[in-house]
Amino acid sequence: MTSKVPLIDQQRCIGCGACRSICPDRIIGAGSSDKAFIDGESCMQCGHCYAVCPAEAVSVPFLSSAPELTSMDSGGATSWVDPLPSQMLMEIMKQRRSCRLYKDKPVDRALIDDLLQAAVTAPSGTNSQGWKFLVLPNREGVIRLGEVTADFYRRLNRKAAKPMMRSVLKLLGYPALHNYYEGYYQKVQEALKGWDKSREDRLFHGAPAAIIVAADRRSSCPAEDALLASQNILLMAEALDLGSCLIGYVVEAARRDPSINRLLDLDKNYRIHSVVALGYPAVNWMRPVGRKAVKPEILASI
Repeated sequence: MTSKVPLIDQQRCIGCGACRSICPDRIIGAGSSDKAFIDGESCMQCGHCYAVCPAEAVSVPFLSSAPELTSMDSGGATSWVDPLPSQMLMEIMKQRRSCRLYKDKPVDRALIDDLLQAAVTAPSGTNSQGWKFLVLPNREGVIRLGEVTADFYRRLNRKAAKPMMRSVLKLLGYPALHNYYEGYYQKVQEALKGWDKSREDRLFHGAPAAIIVAADRRSSCPAEDALLASQNILLMAEALDLGSCLIGYVVEAARRDPSINRLLDLDKNYRIHSVVALGYPAVNWMRPVGRKAVKPEILASI
């Protein structure tokens, strides 16, 4: 049976105390010789002790090996302890754009694997890592999900097109349908017509692949976990010269239409929090675009 807590080799331990100082659950004690030992069972399995030990005395049998990229030649890679230049990271962040124009070319499966390896390096509440990734590796799967999503919005638009229904619900304190009509009805109606008439894809924008990110409802903060992992996917996609775009319409449809979860065979304990369209961009960005000015409120004293 695999241990659920770290194992410490007493022969290798040098008693430096690094693991004790970093343990979030405070389950690492020290003997008379300052050598560390496990003194508890409530381990969140973060692996900090393993990462910090200078003597390689700690093992974590409940964890697999650290994520590694498979689609890039690692022969010239620097040591993982070398710092990533901040400007390099910033440039990747600035270069990332929501791509809505893709080449008719399948995404290399090795690249998709790399995106998932990047995703699971994200933090998660109480280290639950309760995410689930559903991969649509080809255009056919993307289209099928798009069709089921479109069916949901067809039904929703038929309801929203009824003035009496919108008005009555709003008077009763349920303005959601009215708000949808004001903000999204026309745009969705045009997208549906474009798909039905000429297969113009305004949902996935012709993307040949997608990753659906769900999270266990029983986790402490499932939405945050899934979205942090999604951000890692977006940034790694940029680094791998892939285009990406978050498809919020599918997320909203999945929250209200159980047929989408059935199509994806998604367990009832999981909820979809993001859908990432992927593909090789058919556009060449020439320069970064500015953003809205940040006006933080500095709380010097509260």
